[in-house]
Amino acid sequence: MIKSILVTGATGFIGSRLVNSLIDKGYNVTSLIRKGKEGNSKSKIIYGDLTDERIDFKDLKFDCVFHLASHTPLEKNKKVLEKVNLEGTKKLFQEIKSITKSIIYISGLGVYGETEEKIIDENQQYDPNTNFVKIRLDAEKYLKENSIQNKIDFAVVHFGDVYGPDGWFYDMLVKRLKKNTFRMPKGGDYYKGFVHVDDAVGSMISVLEHKSFGESFIVADSMPITFKEFSNFTADQINAKHPGSVPIFLAKAVLGGDLIKLLTTSMKVSNKKISEIYEFKYPNYKDGIKQIISELKEKNRI
Repeated sequence: MIKSILVTGATGFIGSRLVNSLIDKGYNVTSLIRKGKEGNSKSKIIYGDLTDERIDFKDLKFDCVFHLASHTPLEKNKKVLEKVNLEGTKKLFQEIKSITKSIIYISGLGVYGETEEKIIDENQQYDPNTNFVKIRLDAEKYLKENSIQNKIDFAVVHFGDVYGPDGWFYDMLVKRLKKNTFRMPKGGDYYKGFVHVDDAVGSMISVLEHKSFGESFIVADSMPITFKEFSNFTADQINAKHPGSVPIFLAKAVLGGDLIKLLTTSMKVSNKKISEIYEFKYPNYKDGIKQIISELKEKNRI
């Protein structure tokens, strides 16, 4: 039975919940975190950064490594992105190649680029259109090729926009909707694949438990909708005004071109493949948003 797991990015929005869920399910979890961060005390804590010359894994061995650690598209410096997301991933692999049986790499739907109106699945060719995604894809290819050479099982999960009671949904959407300061680039008229953080975590664990290696998975809920619909529904749940629009050039000036291109690229995806091994708790955005807003209200955060 698979028992020993390493999670990189273990204090992040998704990674911290993955660690919690794995521990709840009885796994022995090791968290790779940067100094100054606090990880789950029920996991083994390894302090290290992807850019470190060496990470001391203290003679540990793993059945699987979930690799989530990366800079986000908020980082505008291409050299910094390459140092962390690509070179850091290569360094990590060299550290773990002799001490793990499998690797699950976490990425995003941006690898597919512009897909227009068709509903895509895992057979869609990669066609990235931002530096951020191109670098992440180079890291994926490196891991895949070298895992095969070293007889390590490998899988990749491409998430849609993951929302939950923390992260961008709370900080950038809910808080600003309450203040009536949130604006949507291009009016929000582009389709997105959203996924509740609980389903993001559940799907990753399902890939592990079903040993679905040698595969890639698209993870988003069953209802592609526009960002405008998503934002307006969220506003309705907190009795806020529907947000207005902001010109693309202004949004790029604040958040950077890569992030805005990722945000405004319209994409409709099928979750048929992941649904064969995982049953979504929140198969549509309305159920997911209602649950999160209820949780935030109970904790007096809104």
